[in-house]
Amino acid sequence: MTERPRWVHCPTCGSRVAWVAESAWRPFCSQRCKLIDLGEWASERYRVPVADDAPLTDADDDRPVRS
Repeated sequence: MTERPRWVHCPTCGSRVAWVAESAWRPFCSQRCKLIDLGEWASERYRVPVADDAPLTDADDDRPVRS
């Protein structure tokens, strides 16, 4: 008995994509949709939200200190 594939929607165009190992571009439907999504991240149209509650201090700086 074979399992039915799980279906997801392509994040770019919304078409249905089978969530199986043979779907090379999952969760995208194609290389084109994957590259469109990558372009959105590269152009900074997509961003990860950050809370700006506290101001940064010298202790938050990861750079090495020069003498």
